[in-house]
Amino acid sequence: MMTQSFRFIDHGTGGGPECMAIAQRPIEQPTGRQVLVEVAYAGINRPEVLQRAGAYPPPPGASPYLGLEVSGRIAAVGPEVRDRQVGEAVCALTPGGGYAEYCLVDERHCLPVPKGMDMLTAACIPENYFTVWTNVFERGRLRAGEKMLVHGGSSGIGLTAIQLGHAFGAEIWTTVGSADKARACEKAGAAHTILYREQDFQSVIKADTAGKGVDVILDMVGAPYINKNLHSLAVNGRLVQIAFLDGSKAEIDAMPIMIKRLTFTGSTLRPRSDEDKGEIALALREHVFPLLERGQCLPVVHTVFPLEEAGKAHALMESSQHIGKIVLQVRP
Repeated sequence: MMTQSFRFIDHGTGGGPECMAIAQRPIEQPTGRQVLVEVAYAGINRPEVLQRAGAYPPPPGASPYLGLEVSGRIAAVGPEVRDRQVGEAVCALTPGGGYAEYCLVDERHCLPVPKGMDMLTAACIPENYFTVWTNVFERGRLRAGEKMLVHGGSSGIGLTAIQLGHAFGAEIWTTVGSADKARACEKAGAAHTILYREQDFQSVIKADTAGKGVDVILDMVGAPYINKNLHSLAVNGRLVQIAFLDGSKAEIDAMPIMIKRLTFTGSTLRPRSDEDKGEIALALREHVFPLLERGQCLPVVHTVFPLEEAGKAHALMESSQHIGKIVLQVRP
């Protein structure tokens, strides 16, 4: 039984980025199908920022601590583990607690570090690629030859959606806040960029598609975009909602849903069952890892902070000045 303690980020009762601090707690031995990961890097994600601020409590049974994705090596395995081994290099979707030197993870939510990839890049895979695969390709049913609009294209999620959508044969539009972000999205595979502070995306989509609209929209903005999204979809189009950064309540005109036979769907990743997340991991291994191992659709890393500067990492994410992923380095 491991008894030593390890460093982690404690956000206390929550608040601003300054509420986070290094603390110590004892290592727990993995049970069932859990593995204990000795963490090298941990990705920073918007849900963690919301959780820290008190706006997104973890689901029942999840860790109360911050950190939804890590890379590292397996230090110990539970008695029911079938497929993972001590010493194996993995990236993993966690139930929380990733901002730490050690983290417990279900073995089904671990993926091998892709061939040729370093631990830093691997830490950026789980949250974004799990989210994009299940929402864009499973719920959104994006297919080759279709058109997709990605809102917030320069975020980690946005760039992943652009890269994978382009790789699987879709034509991509995206909304961005600056020319620098537009260039990053074009490099990732976006054919069309829309500067949302200067251009109305609904008007641009209408003009670019001769009034037909796009087949899939991936949105994390919410309330002010919902009506415009519905009007920007083509017949049989799919609107997939993955967050509500500007609110979830809006008065909408539902007529386009009926007239164009639209699907308005969405999901959150963290409350899904261990089995569901395991199925997404298998799909990524089959469909996405071949691309990653060929050097395609790789995560874009913006900045790396040491673990003790987690507050600065959150402040940067809240500023929305980043392009791609913000990462914590847990071990040198």
